[in-house]
Amino acid sequence: MAIELKIPSVGESITEVIIGTWIKHEGDAVETDEPIVEIDSDKASQELGAPAGGVIKQLLKKEGDTAQVGEVIALIEENGKQKPRAKARGDAGPKPASTQPAPAEPRVMPAARRMLDENKLSPAEVTPSGPGGRVLKEDVQRALAGKAESAGKLPAPQGLRETETVRMSTLRKRLAQRLVEVQQTAAILTTFNEVDMGAVMQLRAQHKDAFQHKHGVKLGFMSFFVKAAVDALRLVPQVNGRIEGDNIVYHNYQDIGVAVGGGRGLVVPVLRNAERMSFAEIELAIADFGRRAQSNEITPDEMQGGTFTISNGGVYGSLLSTPILNPPQSGILGMHAIQDRPMAVNGQVVIRPMMYVALSYDHRIIDGREAVTFLKRIKECVEDPTRMLMEI
Repeated sequence: MAIELKIPSVGESITEVIIGTWIKHEGDAVETDEPIVEIDSDKASQELGAPAGGVIKQLLKKEGDTAQVGEVIALIEENGKQKPRAKARGDAGPKPASTQPAPAEPRVMPAARRMLDENKLSPAEVTPSGPGGRVLKEDVQRALAGKAESAGKLPAPQGLRETETVRMSTLRKRLAQRLVEVQQTAAILTTFNEVDMGAVMQLRAQHKDAFQHKHGVKLGFMSFFVKAAVDALRLVPQVNGRIEGDNIVYHNYQDIGVAVGGGRGLVVPVLRNAERMSFAEIELAIADFGRRAQSNEITPDEMQGGTFTISNGGVYGSLLSTPILNPPQSGILGMHAIQDRPMAVNGQVVIRPMMYVALSYDHRIIDGREAVTFLKRIKECVEDPTRMLMEI
């Protein structure tokens, strides 16, 4: 009896997906839950596993096809027999020896042969200089230069000049659409500040071993910035709001999205009720997001409903950037690389570990004064973390 592989529900409001890569093919044996195909939706990419063990009898969709939620895309024959793989062309067994003498091949080195073919030259047009009269790549280059000089033009570009066209994933396509939409509909402005990371770095160095021993996760910078963002969002609720038609919606909770790099690109899973989370809970959640993002296991539901976003370009070495809003949110905080810089402190020039921070915001709902106040509060909380504990 054939078992049907159907498209499952992949998130609220998503009715169709794009068939990505077939990991298994017709005739392949599969075990229960073994990945068979990758599918792309507006929100995420994920693998579908076999509902039962057997042999793939038929694939009903091609890569790149659209499929509806609930649609059957493959049939699996339980206890079926795996088809033998066809032999590769040219592997049909030993060939009989030729009785005719083969003409001697020109002594042309492989790189030279490619260049000859690319430029439609014959070995006879090139003066060999290699051992035993071999034609080298340099010989072909000299011949091409001579032809170009005699024709009064520059030599043609050398080497491989290949291109590759790859279908844009549904996730990437939807992301591109959303980024263009937010640029066209929101009045985006960015304000900057810089943060002295010395206090946080000292606090981490003092407690990192005890923290990891107790909670099983490293104490990173992100938890400090999430905590600081919660504090600043309470102080400036406009940054935690959104525009809905002619209304402004304010949230009395902080669902903070954290941008992480995934196997298929950037994803932004959400820390629900971040205002109630401890440092350890934040670090554990972010570490889990990071692991699952690499294997495309972040679900669409985990990326919906955020009220504010934090993006850490510093992990890739970014020194300064202007992050783009994650609609329908009105604000996003950009973190950057920590760099030792000379700073004036109490009338003295000292070297301090500094980080530039950026707040991009929708000017329709957030005024410049509020944006500066928000970013200044982030700076105060990170430079003096006890403020967050004392709530001052």
